[in-house]
Amino acid sequence: IQAARADGVQPLMVIAAMNEEGTFDSQIASDMLNNPSARERLVENILSNIQTKGLGGVDFDFEFLFPQDREPYASFVEQTRQRLNPQGYMVAVALAPKTFAEQPGLLYEGHDYALMGQAANLALIMTYEWGFRFGHPMAVAPVNLVRGVLDFAVTQMPPSMILMGIPNYGYDWTLPFVEGQSMAENISNTEAVERAARVGAQIQYDELAQTPFYRYFDDLGREHEVWFENEASIRAKLSLVAEYGLAGVSYWNLMNYFPENWEVLHSMYEVRKLSSPAEAF
Repeated sequence: IQAARADGVQPLMVIAAMNEEGTFDSQIASDMLNNPSARERLVENILSNIQTKGLGGVDFDFEFLFPQDREPYASFVEQTRQRLNPQGYMVAVALAPKTFAEQPGLLYEGHDYALMGQAANLALIMTYEWGFRFGHPMAVAPVNLVRGVLDFAVTQMPPSMILMGIPNYGYDWTLPFVEGQSMAENISNTEAVERAARVGAQIQYDELAQTPFYRYFDDLGREHEVWFENEASIRAKLSLVAEYGLAGVSYWNLMNYFPENWEVLHSMYEVRKLSSPAEAF
């Protein structure tokens, strides 16, 4: 935390409603959101921890909320912002990638873009996971689908508060894909390139998704399909920041080694350094 602040980075506390198994829990979130005293205690505990640990604010990552909790969630985020902003701390919220207000599905129904545009300082829109571990092979964050989310988002909240999500990983699917049975391997972008070199696969580029991919056969004769990110796909995504006038980007996750990303990022933009979290809002 001290090293981050010394380099002009404002570390945030992340709050998520999870159970003991480490998965998102709709009921745990609902119980808190609809209990005024529990909400107040959580807000005060967040403020206390931020002050004690020297953090810059909080990021709420409440996923798979019940549809009826969309307004309580937004009001809780606003309650937190009203408590934290006067102290100089920011409030961010992670949002599912929606393309219209009443988009069905538990991932989407509890997130109201318009309400969150008023409640939070920053919105981290999770524009990734179209290609996911249990889904069929495809790009993790196809630019054409990311555009669809941004087209809607900028009509619901100021573009200047939006951070577009970028995946810092890829997936390797064993073919044929079987619904309900297949599970892709999560790999880093660096590993994806190294794997292609090891197996002699030719990396191709999908022009619609603006994403690299390749296929290969393993030692057991099984065919695989790999989708990941490279310099070209990162550049295509980062260009959307200027096009839509966004605040910036957020990555999931930073633990994977991917130096090419930072080279492209710094060649396109000057990254803001924040001496205080209040500079973000």
